[in-house]
Amino acid sequence: MTQSASTIAVAPATQDPLQSPAAKPGVHALSRFGIPLGLAGLGGGWSAARSYLAAPLWPEEILYATATAMWLVLTATYVFRGLRRKGTFRSDLKHEVAGPFASFVPLVGILLSSHYSQYLPPWGLWVCGAFIAALAIVAAQLLAHWVTGGVSMQSIHPGYLLPVVAGSFVASIGFSIIHAHDAAIATFGVGMFFWLLVGTVVTVRLMTGGELTPAAKPGLTAYLAAPATANIAWMVSHPGPMGAVQLGLTGVLAIMTLLQVMLLAEYRKLRFTPAFWVFTFPVGATTNYAIRWLAATSLPGREIYAWTILGLATAFTLAIAARTAASRSSRIQRDKSHTVNEGG
Repeated sequence: MTQSASTIAVAPATQDPLQSPAAKPGVHALSRFGIPLGLAGLGGGWSAARSYLAAPLWPEEILYATATAMWLVLTATYVFRGLRRKGTFRSDLKHEVAGPFASFVPLVGILLSSHYSQYLPPWGLWVCGAFIAALAIVAAQLLAHWVTGGVSMQSIHPGYLLPVVAGSFVASIGFSIIHAHDAAIATFGVGMFFWLLVGTVVTVRLMTGGELTPAAKPGLTAYLAAPATANIAWMVSHPGPMGAVQLGLTGVLAIMTLLQVMLLAEYRKLRFTPAFWVFTFPVGATTNYAIRWLAATSLPGREIYAWTILGLATAFTLAIAARTAASRSSRIQRDKSHTVNEGG
């Protein structure tokens, strides 16, 4: 069975409209890393399907290859622009809205390096470990900023769950892949601690701080991403029959899935933007775990259910990609038309 930390992906809201007028240019670049996260999330679903449903290899590899290419281009672009503006990353890290998205860079690195570690041992293992360390450093920097009064309660959004909650669970899976079981359990504990701590703060803000702006509402899917990644992390580190912890985490995922169903009416009111990639990450993680969970049960027709879930997740992600491409094409055409009109 192939196990890969890149079998999951999580992503909270990364919308440009959320940024303040003073937002730095690098913030926009960080938000774009949501696209390779979404592709890696779907790749994770296909990876699970290959292990449990005898799915072909090519969909998984195409998704990971595309995610890798985009991640490399985005990282190179961000670093190049940052070198021209001293302190860019430090400034982005302290941004009240987009600060947590700084963890996107090492997080995607963990997902991809852990996937390719099966082809390039031991290099992949060392690279995966390096990205886990980088994520830990970024998360610690963010925590230090948060606990010293660096953010206001009103600016907090579900994206704050990414670096210390979902990121910890992804790191736990990465440790399992490189056979560091004790480190995987320890990192899982870190994720559970901050899930309770930061999750409580985020929920209090959402319940008492007023309604989120339309641009921020897709970030509510972080409530689904956290239990999905936690379930995968525990299952990867504890293969075999499901125990009490796995069943408890599965129950949390079930109620959070029901919450997302209740929020569909709110999501349908939103105008499409590339920020809709945020929806693909928890969908990919949940699909990944659903395939694994169904394989561990004796539910009649479980393979049909698994293929159906995977098919819907794939169609959804491809639809987001198509809408994004169409939106970009329309924007380019408008810009050309505007330029021609000005020239005339």
